[in-house]
Amino acid sequence: MYWFIFGGNSNEHEVSISSAKTVFQAFNSEINKERYTVKTFYINKYGDWLDSHLSEKILIGRIENNKTNKQEIFNQKKINFLDGIEFQNIDVWFPLLHGFNGEDGSIHGLLRFTKKPLVGCGIIGSALGMDKILMKTIFSNLKLPQVNYLVFQNEDLNDKEVKNKIINEILKKLKFPVFVKPSNSGSSLGISKVKNESEILQALEKAWGIDQRILVEEGLEVREIECGIIGKSKLLSSEIGEVIYESDWYDYDSKYYSDNQITIPAEIDSKVTKEIKEIAIQSCKALNIFGFARVDFFLEKSSNKILLNEINTIPGFTKNSMFPMLWKASGLNIEQLVAKLVDISLDL
Repeated sequence: MYWFIFGGNSNEHEVSISSAKTVFQAFNSEINKERYTVKTFYINKYGDWLDSHLSEKILIGRIENNKTNKQEIFNQKKINFLDGIEFQNIDVWFPLLHGFNGEDGSIHGLLRFTKKPLVGCGIIGSALGMDKILMKTIFSNLKLPQVNYLVFQNEDLNDKEVKNKIINEILKKLKFPVFVKPSNSGSSLGISKVKNESEILQALEKAWGIDQRILVEEGLEVREIECGIIGKSKLLSSEIGEVIYESDWYDYDSKYYSDNQITIPAEIDSKVTKEIKEIAIQSCKALNIFGFARVDFFLEKSSNKILLNEINTIPGFTKNSMFPMLWKASGLNIEQLVAKLVDISLDL
């Protein structure tokens, strides 16, 4: 029995549902349905768990997820997700919770108590991959190439002196444009591109609304390059892909609602491709990330310099998501990919 969990009390709730629909279809495809019996848990936006029967209805479109609410969950009592599960029949957990309370290692810690394997990495790798500040600190210590950045942790933006201090430090140490980001968030939510001093404060407040630990990065003229990773004791890299978008930067709408130009393999020098793959594996090992992940890079247009951006430990599986496209170009279609991820979790 293979259980996967989706939705979640996160600002990436809708993305998680879209990913789950893709994975559910892949497990129920002709090639996989004889091998896998799949059950699901949906967690609504309020953190309430729904049983497998109702969760599956959301995935196949019989119930709209926005009909689930805190007051009335289909006239169903809130459930303890452990109730009624015969643990001897569980083979693997497959968490597909993007963002905090899922991708940050929370769900991994909870599932560890069941003593059953799960698809993806463990608590530490998930937490570090989600936390941009800790991730970049480790990368810096390893001398991995990154854009210039500043960190502001738990500052009180209600204090005028604190705000002025932060703004002055940004002006002194970084060049415009800059990107202001909450340390813990995904899918570009809470991120702002700032082109001048007058825009800094609003961007800081937007990020602070999600996380009081804030990262500010120097913006460069770059190409967006991505690499997929799968494996456990031995990590394998996919083909390298490039995303070309029409918007000013690669924001939430660009990732999920725009027809971006995707090039796989990316049209870059073979030496650069090799180095990107090596850094992708090195960075995952540094954070104890395994199972599957997507490693994002910048390639500076003027110098062709490789800059490591971040690692996503539960990348999207939506129709516009790069991770499954990268592996399809590398010889694994979505049906083969989900089966491979399960095999990796079982050390097969």
